[in-house]
Amino acid sequence: MTYSPSLGSSITNTRMRTPDNLSPFSGMCSVCTANCTGMCEIGLSALRGREATYPYQTDRNQFASEKDYPVDYSHLNINGRVFGAWGCEEDPYKATYPNANMEASVGTDNPVKLKMPIILPAMAKLNWRDYYAGAAMAGVLVVIGEDVVMKDPELVLQDGKVKNAPLIGEMLDSFRRYNRGYGDIVLQGNFDDEHLGVLDYAIKEQGATSVELKFAQAAKGIQGLGIINTLEEALKLKRRGYIVHPDPEDEEVSEKYKVGIGPKFEKVGKLPIWDEEHLVNRVKELKGIGAKRVFFKTGPFNPADLAKILVIASKAGVDLVTFDGAGGGSGNSPVKMMNEWGIPTIVLESILYSTLKEMESKGYRLPQVAITGGIAMEDQVFKALALGAPYINIIGIGRAAMAAAMVGKTVGDLLDEGKVPKDFQRFGETKEELFEGLKDLRQYYEDADTFSTGAIGLYSYLERVKAGVQQLMALNRKFDLESITREDVVPLTFEAKRVTGLKDYNDLMTDGLKVL
Repeated sequence: MTYSPSLGSSITNTRMRTPDNLSPFSGMCSVCTANCTGMCEIGLSALRGREATYPYQTDRNQFASEKDYPVDYSHLNINGRVFGAWGCEEDPYKATYPNANMEASVGTDNPVKLKMPIILPAMAKLNWRDYYAGAAMAGVLVVIGEDVVMKDPELVLQDGKVKNAPLIGEMLDSFRRYNRGYGDIVLQGNFDDEHLGVLDYAIKEQGATSVELKFAQAAKGIQGLGIINTLEEALKLKRRGYIVHPDPEDEEVSEKYKVGIGPKFEKVGKLPIWDEEHLVNRVKELKGIGAKRVFFKTGPFNPADLAKILVIASKAGVDLVTFDGAGGGSGNSPVKMMNEWGIPTIVLESILYSTLKEMESKGYRLPQVAITGGIAMEDQVFKALALGAPYINIIGIGRAAMAAAMVGKTVGDLLDEGKVPKDFQRFGETKEELFEGLKDLRQYYEDADTFSTGAIGLYSYLERVKAGVQQLMALNRKFDLESITREDVVPLTFEAKRVTGLKDYNDLMTDGLKVL
């Protein structure tokens, strides 16, 4: 069997001529005929060359790995208990799922409270206003992604540094407008952003309180990449300090380009050239100019690199390190990189657990750690909290959260046109009838009726996830997050047991016999 997808995918807008007759090893049709017009990735590549390494319509889509990994969170089942209660009194009126406490906090010197242990990674290309607003309503962390200044038409640089970038302020205000004392909005900076002084500007001029240094993510282990369609745009990016290939300022390159000679221009993000000394000093510097919290964000790299990142985070006093496992999503990543690199999330979390346990035994100050990568619903959130306990206690939800915001917006737009999607007509015909979360929000905001349906949709989705996790906590009689342990999940397969080191049902049966 093969774990990799075929060479036909909606990600690249390609398909297989004979989808029922494929060669598993190559991903090609078993019979490649001379009269095929080339609807697969090979055919696309024959026409578009290196452009075909990228997904289709990155301006309107979010993407995720299609690889069917041999082990994931579905290989764990959630345990359950009949006796006792942890985190509350053994009182049937108190030991009930709505009383399961989901509140958490992030930060060492300046902790911020969260209504639930959730961070929404940088996925807001499509609908950032609703993404940030809904996060504030739900009381969670949310991240503004890398390279945001490149999208700002009013960006002003002076001596190669950001002088004015009003889009950052708009994004921060989209969260602050709805902030009710929980959560925060985090500005992410990659290596290019650091060259432009983006985080320094945002802290000093826009009052950003949480910032994040990004090494990479699961779907894209290198920095941002993208095709540039005009010479003018290529020149603008080059003058802003970005790497553009080939060099648009080379007169010979530009003259050939004008007459159709040479490849399209491509923006190539700089790989971070950071070391321990630089990062420790940089974290100190960012906090010195006003950042209350500094985070790291990275992908599923070689385990030795992951351990080094954690050691540096410990020494630097980093407040949160988010690790993004393979199988997660992206706005724009090379397709094969998204499918074929990195450590699957459940394996990554198991590695991190062992690393953090070893660090603890050696006396390191442990940074708070979040795990993300393909997590969408409450069962996965609970499993991830249990598998990483007590060291990994924040969970990232990316594409699913953006999907909720987009569905809410789309339904709202249809309501404005007097239309109700057929699948939802059973609930009613008005905004109030369709969006149950609106009634909740009226408890906290006097103007809740004016809120965008996209933000309400994200809030409602996160409230569902929260309630689902609370129910699973009550199933194990755990009524606060600190009581969740690795014994609350059980591997179903030998591979899952080997990867996680958890006891399976046979082990638990042996333990149970000791009760007799």
